[in-house]
Amino acid sequence: MEVVEFLKPRFVLMENVVDLVKFSKGFLGRYALGRLVQLNYQTRLGIMAAGAYGLPQFRIRCFLWGARPNEKLPQYPLPTHDVVVRGFIPLEFEMHTVAYDEGHSYELQKKLLLEHAISDLPPVGTYDGRDEMPYDKAPQTDFQRFIRSSEKEMLGIIDDSVDSDRLLFDHRPLELNSDDHERVCHIPKKKGANFRDLPGVRVCPDNKVEWDPDVPRAYLASGKPLVPDYAMTFTNGSSSKPFARVWWDETVPTVVTRAEPHNQAILHPEQDRVFTVRENARLQGFPDYYKLTGPIKERYIQVGNAVAVPVARALGCALAQAFQKSANDDDPLFRLPDIFVSRSEQRSSARLYPNDLEWKPCSKLTRLSLKEAAITNPPMTGSATSTSPCIQSHLIFYIFMC
Repeated sequence: MEVVEFLKPRFVLMENVVDLVKFSKGFLGRYALGRLVQLNYQTRLGIMAAGAYGLPQFRIRCFLWGARPNEKLPQYPLPTHDVVVRGFIPLEFEMHTVAYDEGHSYELQKKLLLEHAISDLPPVGTYDGRDEMPYDKAPQTDFQRFIRSSEKEMLGIIDDSVDSDRLLFDHRPLELNSDDHERVCHIPKKKGANFRDLPGVRVCPDNKVEWDPDVPRAYLASGKPLVPDYAMTFTNGSSSKPFARVWWDETVPTVVTRAEPHNQAILHPEQDRVFTVRENARLQGFPDYYKLTGPIKERYIQVGNAVAVPVARALGCALAQAFQKSANDDDPLFRLPDIFVSRSEQRSSARLYPNDLEWKPCSKLTRLSLKEAAITNPPMTGSATSTSPCIQSHLIFYIFMC
């Protein structure tokens, strides 16, 4: 917050995981909002799901807007895709979910699935260390056609370069150790498969796991157990995430920064490996022409820490409207204009969903009661000196001096 206080920007945007409003009864979120108010900023908080803006990834995040008193406070863009918000949000912050009111029907585009995003990518192995490779097939879906567009095409400029000459970057997975790779190879290639499908694991009626006393414990070539103890005890034996595959017709929960399969469902549906950096980048909405640098683990971190591209674009649209003071009213929510969807995306939507040729705006926008200063419950007070470092370590700041 000292950065905001020093620069005094016209607009501020902060992003964080939902723990911002979960931890200690939302102390961090309340503090951030309270500090912005203390610095004489208008402010509001919204909770947005990336999948609701055209990605096969759920990914729920908190976004805080701030604006100087003489500026228009940016709104939150309403969803464009039909994704049900799931996951725990504290009751006192549920009103900040960016969504349509329950009980109302709106024409939204259908949600995207894993298959829409990555089914055209070449098969690679765990130990395939190539940073560049050719595509081996044409795009299978309109999401893939769009994400494989060149930088010029993304900007609406005709690009005469030949598609077959374009290379695929960063399509390489984290190299698992030999034990984990052997475990992954034993996971069945079917929907819902995970460590629970391995021999010696028994699922109890309460959905917790235990060792099957009638099945001898299996071991790897190294002599270590096929089913590690940490998989059996993770979340007290109730989790099915360790060494879990994500299937083609599913939406990925969240792209993570760590690619180890020990406690996350990040295995490819049909290949014995974790998702590659490129697959994660696509799930975040990054075009294929983006080329990452650094060690493989750092590339996963770069992608996993990023704001999903469609969400960033939607928030950018909100900022542009506030900057131009073109918003129609003081409602905290707005529908993205039709022109926001690029021509390529419009064509993609028409081909992918022939029954929904247009994204038709609804006749009336229903107000959702997001609080302007988010002080339904007053923010906790405390020493700015002692608390600010904690806030700074949890928030990503976007400061607009324009």
